[in-house]
Amino acid sequence: MPLKLSIVTAQRTVMERADVTKLVVPAAEGQITLLPSHAALMTALGSGEMLATHAGGTEPIAVHGGFLQIVDDEVSVLADAAEHVAQIDLERAEAARARAEARLTGRDTSIPPGGLDVLRAQASLQRSMVRITIVRRRRATGVPSARP
Repeated sequence: MPLKLSIVTAQRTVMERADVTKLVVPAAEGQITLLPSHAALMTALGSGEMLATHAGGTEPIAVHGGFLQIVDDEVSVLADAAEHVAQIDLERAEAARARAEARLTGRDTSIPPGGLDVLRAQASLQRSMVRITIVRRRRATGVPSARP
């Protein structure tokens, strides 16, 4: 029996499939693989590439934080942010990376002294790097890779 997968964010449903045979997930403590008949599990998500394999191929999803629960072959992903690789705008991700790097290195002069939220800038940099890595990997070879 395949996995039933639901990936949602606060804004939308990113994916719903009932035919997933393998799911590779960037959990907070490291990458995990879920197969049908997996033991019940709840885990925090990190930032990285989630791969949902089904009869039609493998679908890459960029996820950024949240939680995953699997019970009786039903996988629920409540992500802080998630997007299919086809929805990622590489130019926008590159611009976000450049802005975050400028903030973190002090090159952004529009921020008043003491006004930088370092954790927020680091999170933005991490999200943009995940997006860039996933898009480049997919466009370069077309071959799925589970590395975040």
